[in-house]
Amino acid sequence: MSATANTTYTTFTGWVDPPTDARPSLTESLTCSVAVIGGGLAGMATVLRLAEHGVDAVLLESEFCGYGAGSRNAGQLASAPGGDIQLLNLLYRKRMPAIIRLTENAAVHVEGLIGRLGIDCDYEATGNVFAAVSRGQLGRTRRIAKILRRAGAHVEEGTPRELGIPHGFLGGMREIHGGIMNPGKFLRGLRSAVLASPVRLFEQSKVVDIVRGNGCVTVETPSGIVRADKVVLATSAYAGEWDITPKRLSSPTWVTEVETEPIARERLAALGWTSRSGLITQHNIMENYRLTSRNTIVFGVRRIERAADYPLPERSPDPAVVADLASAFARRFPTLADVAIARAWGGWIGITSTWLPIAGTIGGDIDYALACNGHGLAQATYIGVPHRRSNRHRHHPGRSAHHLGR
Repeated sequence: MSATANTTYTTFTGWVDPPTDARPSLTESLTCSVAVIGGGLAGMATVLRLAEHGVDAVLLESEFCGYGAGSRNAGQLASAPGGDIQLLNLLYRKRMPAIIRLTENAAVHVEGLIGRLGIDCDYEATGNVFAAVSRGQLGRTRRIAKILRRAGAHVEEGTPRELGIPHGFLGGMREIHGGIMNPGKFLRGLRSAVLASPVRLFEQSKVVDIVRGNGCVTVETPSGIVRADKVVLATSAYAGEWDITPKRLSSPTWVTEVETEPIARERLAALGWTSRSGLITQHNIMENYRLTSRNTIVFGVRRIERAADYPLPERSPDPAVVADLASAFARRFPTLADVAIARAWGGWIGITSTWLPIAGTIGGDIDYALACNGHGLAQATYIGVPHRRSNRHRHHPGRSAHHLGR
């Protein structure tokens, strides 16, 4: 029988069930100091920080908080930059130390947020390993380690035994900071914190237009209006749905994750995966693998699919992509080739041309934090904290946005 014969395909995530207490939609006209659009990692981090400083904030989410890519990833909290690190070094060598400070601080920030808010998300501070499946990839990890170490990153190289990764890999490099978690539980914890805060939250409230003028920014939904002194767009790949959003900042890209059925502990132990570190291969389009607290393995990506236009469609994973992932899993873990794929899910993320996260302002009254190149679990949460940005991040129509780290 095929490993994917009984796979469940979902339009949400496989990590958690949707909340049963979705908040009512906006049905009135109201005013506030700051309106935040998007109840994902960046949006919830932003309103929580605003609430701590006593700012009157409204959060608008089209579905429910945690619906998007923040809860749909592999749950690997990364501390290194996303994308092609060798290319980043070629383009921004003098700025690499600043980029590393951003990415490592982002991971540490999320770890602190988990502790401060008491979020139970099965977090394990294991780090993540750039794992090689060939001699060519092993050489690549060594070059990347040299680049990162020179820029001040905390990394270590080693053999499979030294890194505590499965025998089928040749070795690689571990980023010391970060680890693995259940991202669905993390987003659920952030949502609980928002519900317990003074923030006015409206779920099931899709924004249909954003208009600047008359001394405020007006945000329109099908049944209500918010007039705010300032608006924050924290919608990642979905931001291109409005005319006011700067164009060509990022490309919406669909990525797929899958999860195996539970695996016997003795079979998992035989892999030699003693560190439990998440794994990222060094293919041009990587594969990611990680253990979970429910004795399964979550893995994904390999193939990406770009959106043709906005609005982004609701969709479930492509069975052909899931079958391709299952074949790769069997090659990486031949002793588990008989293990079935229990579920598959996916989500829209933003990819930038520079491989750097992006943030900026429009006219001083609209801020945005968009696209983290698959590293949003750490970086979107960190970039969404308002006090991290300064006036030099400003974007004016006709000028380029601020790619963080530059």
